[in-house]
Amino acid sequence: MMATSDLSRSSHLPLPTTPPPRINLFTMFRLGLFQMGLGLLSLLTLGILNQVLISELQIPAILASGAIAMYQFVAPARVWIGQISDSKPIRGYHRTGYVWLGMALQAICLFVAIQVVWQLGASAAAGWTAVTWGWLALLAGMFALYGLCISVSSTPFAALLVDVSDEDNRSQLVGIVWAMLMVGIVAGAIVGQVLLENISAEELQAAITRLFILFPITVVGLGMLATVGIEKKYSRYASRSSLAGREDQITLRQALSVLTASKQTGVFFVFLLVMTVSLFLQQPVLEPYAREVFGLSIGESAGLNQFWGYGILAGIGLAGFLIVPRLGKQRTAMIGCLFSSVCFVLVILAGVTANPTTLRSAVMLFGLASGILTNSAVSLMLDFTAAETAGTFIGAWGLAQAMAQASATVLGGALLDLGRQIFSQTFFAFALVFAVQAIGMVIAFALLTRINVQQFKTESGKAIATLMELDLD
Repeated sequence: MMATSDLSRSSHLPLPTTPPPRINLFTMFRLGLFQMGLGLLSLLTLGILNQVLISELQIPAILASGAIAMYQFVAPARVWIGQISDSKPIRGYHRTGYVWLGMALQAICLFVAIQVVWQLGASAAAGWTAVTWGWLALLAGMFALYGLCISVSSTPFAALLVDVSDEDNRSQLVGIVWAMLMVGIVAGAIVGQVLLENISAEELQAAITRLFILFPITVVGLGMLATVGIEKKYSRYASRSSLAGREDQITLRQALSVLTASKQTGVFFVFLLVMTVSLFLQQPVLEPYAREVFGLSIGESAGLNQFWGYGILAGIGLAGFLIVPRLGKQRTAMIGCLFSSVCFVLVILAGVTANPTTLRSAVMLFGLASGILTNSAVSLMLDFTAAETAGTFIGAWGLAQAMAQASATVLGGALLDLGRQIFSQTFFAFALVFAVQAIGMVIAFALLTRINVQQFKTESGKAIATLMELDLD
């Protein structure tokens, strides 16, 4: 085993002599500012940019969604980044420095990406050439780089949530933090709708470019305000981890051995994949659905996000403070899966009426179901996390979610294109996407019945005990 002098040199943060204080409601809301910023950025990429590429610049849906989805296809890096945040602190802190670095780089990537979008549109308007394909490849590359920046910030942030919370207050923390994500989406949708409403075609490019400057700068400020001082005061990483003081010696291979010690990890990984794909298939097509079937403007269709946000805010709050404490995380997630499946059917039925009010109501109900499912699934995800390798586990769950979202974005665009080939009516092409989502949620429900958190804790605990016996010098 390592000598005492080695332990003190390997850990930059001193082991606490007294337990850190329990996180309070104010601090939970402050942490939520980080997620609020991510909500603003998600509106830019999947609420506005997809519309611009598909409906304004007439880029084929599968190519547009594929380029945007590249920010999710780099998700395997999340496991590596999570392990680095476990083992390589920046100025003595395992999470905060990575969060700040990643957010600053995100802002730069988004500014460059929107410039590439305009060049792609101008080239495509003159006819697809090698230059056009080059701009498309560059756009995909920018979003891949953007995805790496997201991983650098969001994976350590999620691990920070594990570090600062206890099992009995985790669902409340998740509820507040993810509710703030929806606040960001709603606020972004409202601001975006106001700024883009009644914008002429000549003014559209300048208006959208302004959004891609204003929002990222705001997000960097929110992220710093959310996390400054949190890790120093509230983190339980050193006191909770049985490998505290030796974490900088744990290799990625050893961390992965803990990750794969329980078969339950694999079951939960598959559940996250199926659930996330089913939840996000509509991302690249919901706004075009509103425009082409319901006749809404670009501002009105972007504004749909606020109705979804209202619903998800209510769902996250209900789940975190009422449903999960009474029914448990797993049962609540089951309810969320079935409720979401019903809501996708309602979105299809709204298209039969072509009534925008009916669509907004269906989207709000879908948000309610998404909120219930998100809170319970994320709380369950944090339970499926070993304290000793929290960053690695969060990286793995982030990998599952990101790969699923990337696949969902591409598959959603591909299903829409397939539907356009099969059906003569635009409505049925969009309905195909929502029907696949409804079926996927039923499959996710079935996977939930096979999950056992206690079995995971027992098996991963044995793996950690084995790791402790190794000479890590």
